[in-house]
Amino acid sequence: MGLGSDMYRQQILDHYKNPRNYGKLEDPTFTHVGENPMCGDEIRMDVVLDDDEETIEQVAFSGDGCAISQASASMLSKELQGKTVDELLEMDRDDIIDMLGVDISPMRVKCAVLAEKVAQDGAEIYMGELEKDKTTTED
Repeated sequence: MGLGSDMYRQQILDHYKNPRNYGKLEDPTFTHVGENPMCGDEIRMDVVLDDDEETIEQVAFSGDGCAISQASASMLSKELQGKTVDELLEMDRDDIIDMLGVDISPMRVKCAVLAEKVAQDGAEIYMGELEKDKTTTED
């Protein structure tokens, strides 16, 4: 394990201990919640779209869970600002793992991708393409 891996581990711990964009937005365009029942992670994602209804202007998250799920939500909340809804929907687990910068064990992948799945499902519900009360990693 090299120095670069240690740097990313520190970044994950920093986002876990000092989450960015943590909280709830006053008037989000859409909000969605999800959980990873195997680990106990819970995430709520609030998203505000720009007037064009395509560009993500603001993102906040709240919830509780392991360091990986919370750091991933924090990093994603920064990453999504300025992206389009289509770019959000095109993201996959490899994008999240690349963002985290460390190898994730198969058992922890669901922790890492929870925020992404919650944001994607929230966008699809908003667009009328999905009906779901809560996202779960067991789906």
